[in-house]
Amino acid sequence: MNNWRTALDHTRRAAFGRLSALLGASELTPAFWEEMESLLLQADLGPKLTQQIITMLQQKSGAEGIIRRAELNRALREFLGSQLGDSVSAAFTETPSVLLVAGVNGSGKTTSIAKLAHRYQRNGKRVLLAAADTFRAAASDQLEVWAGRLGIEVIAGAPGSDPGAVAHDAAQAALARNMDLLIVDTAGRQHTSYNLMEELKKVRRVLGRVVPGAPHHTWLVLDAATGQNALAQAAAFRDAAGADGVILTKLDGSSKGGFIFRIRSELGLPIHFVGLGEKIDDLAPFDPQAFLDGIFGR
Repeated sequence: MNNWRTALDHTRRAAFGRLSALLGASELTPAFWEEMESLLLQADLGPKLTQQIITMLQQKSGAEGIIRRAELNRALREFLGSQLGDSVSAAFTETPSVLLVAGVNGSGKTTSIAKLAHRYQRNGKRVLLAAADTFRAAASDQLEVWAGRLGIEVIAGAPGSDPGAVAHDAAQAALARNMDLLIVDTAGRQHTSYNLMEELKKVRRVLGRVVPGAPHHTWLVLDAATGQNALAQAAAFRDAAGADGVILTKLDGSSKGGFIFRIRSELGLPIHFVGLGEKIDDLAPFDPQAFLDGIFGR
């Protein structure tokens, strides 16, 4: 069973636990607000969201006479909950459905693809994988090792071969074999970022020529440990790859879980799955309520 509280222990202890302690102060002095601002920034909430929170709490405390910890805590939690939105479940209704997965190398992209394949296979879908990250030879090898364990086939090419050709062959295979879901791994590094983004656009075009409407979903894999640095990466991949969702990895090892609140508000993207551990089953559907409980306590 996925344990959100355990996975979020680093984030809770690093920033949000100290926030809760601070919110126990009985006097809302200028020093109080300065310390709160510092803690919110340390939690990787960013300058814009931090200022919104400070302004909101100051207005509430002035208008409603809030001075008690529980009231401030509740107001903060409600505001942050509004930034997360509701849980979102992606529907794969086409046959085959094509999911393109993008993200920088080292984010846990390939491992996340294996975990996704396992989840959907367990739910009864016939899954095919495409190793279109041909720039990094180890990516194809890693995906094939995972696929071998799961009994899932991988369509791959030679190292350095055309990713578009791999995507084309995989899409044709998914059609011919009546697969339910094709998951396409893509490169996370190229000689220049421009080349990488152009390659992603090409892969998208190739998939669409073989399977009408493909890719039906494009998800970005972000490393929670990189905090706000992941947002800049995500913006570039979102614009080039047409992303409509996020997979957040390594949440269990990060103290920067606060940047999750900015993914929806700054990128406009829902979080579909989060990594709560290293096991094959430790990729969990994102649960906003469980996340809030994990960082604030019930």
